[in-house]
Amino acid sequence: MPAFPHSTTATAVAVPPSLALPVIEAAFPRQLHPYWPRLQEKTRAWLLEKRLMPADKVAEYADGLCYTDLMAGYYVGAPDEVMQAIADFSAWFFVWDDRHDRDIVHRRPLAWSRLRSRLHTALDSPRDHLHHEDPLVAGFADSVLRLYSFLPGTWNARFARHFHAVIEAYDREFRNRTGGLVPTVEDYLELRRLTFAHWIWTDLLEPSAGCQLPDEVRKHPAFRQAALLSQEFAAWYNDLCSLPKEIAGDEVHNLGISLIIHQGMSLETAVTEMRRRIEECIADFLVAERDALRFADELADGSVQGKELSAAVRSCIANMRNWFSSVYWFHHESGRYRVDSWEDRSTPPYVNNEAAGEK
Repeated sequence: MPAFPHSTTATAVAVPPSLALPVIEAAFPRQLHPYWPRLQEKTRAWLLEKRLMPADKVAEYADGLCYTDLMAGYYVGAPDEVMQAIADFSAWFFVWDDRHDRDIVHRRPLAWSRLRSRLHTALDSPRDHLHHEDPLVAGFADSVLRLYSFLPGTWNARFARHFHAVIEAYDREFRNRTGGLVPTVEDYLELRRLTFAHWIWTDLLEPSAGCQLPDEVRKHPAFRQAALLSQEFAAWYNDLCSLPKEIAGDEVHNLGISLIIHQGMSLETAVTEMRRRIEECIADFLVAERDALRFADELADGSVQGKELSAAVRSCIANMRNWFSSVYWFHHESGRYRVDSWEDRSTPPYVNNEAAGEK
């Protein structure tokens, strides 16, 4: 079935039975930011302008990868300029993930180390890196600088702190993969929260709602639990869908692979266990969502400030819910996961497979 009446894909999407989640299709109706058609066009142009993908690959693959669809289905209600900045940052993130993967596959530790250092520096002083020689660094600086323009410096500092941790997690993944180390299930789950950038996507709920949330709200158990579960679902469902691609590429970073190696499961049993965890995560979110909405109601104490804060929290919770359907349909619409159609199952056709990092 199509994700919504006017699907972003030309044809209805068939979800393989092994990946189908009826509860998502029934109980999590998909939303789409009305800016989406313009978003797709402008992000495509931004990828070209910043030289983040070759022109031929942008023309052939950018729309089909559905990166803008994913974000437009999550940050519903965001002002258009916020939505655009988030979409461009997300597209950059996918390109960075591909560069990281290619640096691992082609054994380019020096290139990765140099990029890692440059990203740390650009995160703290993006304006100084807008014209960096590496397009990935310049594109990162541009997207971060735009994100920094929406909320106060305290939000920017938190975002930077969270993304520094993401960069370091990518470095640990680099060392694990080049060393052939499969993390234990618990170690993997902890690291995955960082490589999937759980708290980055959660931070971005705030400029979408037009409000920096105070610590006592962000750290409230009900709010934090709902946020965490929405991200856990996304990371684990991504692992389930990308398992064939990552096995083909001799990956070591996937929940299924950790279950197989460290808990002695067969591939079939590991897939069953991944589905169980994912379905439990959905059920737990529905409970956490009710608690978080009750908390939002309590914030509306009759004052103007309370009313505005309650509305912002409700907006964030609604988009946590939207993340489930957006992630689910993205994995079946995006060309990023159509491994069986690739000429080489270990080399995505949309990546620049040259040693870009060594230039």
